[in-house]
Amino acid sequence: MASIETPVVILNLKTYPQATGEKAVLLAQTCERVSNKYDVEIIVAPQIPDIYRVAKAVEIPVFSQHMDPGEPGRFTGHVLGETLVEAGCAGTLLNHSEKRMLLADIESSVEKANKLNLHTVVCTNNPAVSVAAASVHPTAVAVEPPELIGSGISVSQAKPEVISGTVDMIRAVNKDVIILCGAGIGTGDDVASAIKLGAQGVLLASAVAKSNKPEDVLVDLITPIAK
Repeated sequence: MASIETPVVILNLKTYPQATGEKAVLLAQTCERVSNKYDVEIIVAPQIPDIYRVAKAVEIPVFSQHMDPGEPGRFTGHVLGETLVEAGCAGTLLNHSEKRMLLADIESSVEKANKLNLHTVVCTNNPAVSVAAASVHPTAVAVEPPELIGSGISVSQAKPEVISGTVDMIRAVNKDVIILCGAGIGTGDDVASAIKLGAQGVLLASAVAKSNKPEDVLVDLITPIAK
């Protein structure tokens, strides 16, 4: 499993019509151009039916938006890690605010992902959940208060203590996990603020996925962390 370079930008395409099907491929290719030009790690997470086509079209890491625990067999409708690997995934989001999971299932999914050499990014909505998530040793924890998701108000500006305080709490139980800032990230200033507060990257969606000029938005976002 190749390591994730930080600072990192993870783009969740959700199921926005501007970022599904062939449009997901085009957006991922845009991310790849920006990633290569500015030497910044950018990861894309398309909806699950688009993973294979996106992974075939780009060399940057492609993540799933979700993965269930469990082995192949009687799991109709579940998303199994083995299938994600074959589709070209390098990792998966877990416990997104729009796809919540029980802690026991998060732990099982992380364990399964580790066996399959898949990275895991556990999304959390408060410091206590962040600490619990970090304790099961995922690749990353993404702190994103759900009330700020898609609001245009960044967590780094509206609730800076959520990041700065949570970073310290997470480090007390896991010194190695990557800490990401999510929810309402929309500008380079937001990214710069998140990094100053102790985050090692950002998880975002609508600012890029719904934009008419996604490349311009991406360039603005990564400018503060470009090498």
